[in-house]
Amino acid sequence: MQLQTSDRNYIATILLCFFLGSLGAHRFHAGKIGTGILMVITVGGLGIWTLIDFITIIIGKFRDSEGREIKPS
Repeated sequence: MQLQTSDRNYIATILLCFFLGSLGAHRFHAGKIGTGILMVITVGGLGIWTLIDFITIIIGKFRDSEGREIKPS
């Protein structure tokens, strides 16, 4: 069974994570409001959470709020 791919823009997600990852912008973009707020409060888990998310986005395993992977088209 193949999972559906998200309609969120892959490049936008990468750029938001790279430039505004500590503020959780990529999580807000993906519809993950709760964890986005946590990233704002913890400044991206002191950068560690942001780095993990960045790597996850690059390899195409980052998911939106509905569980669909955000992948390049």
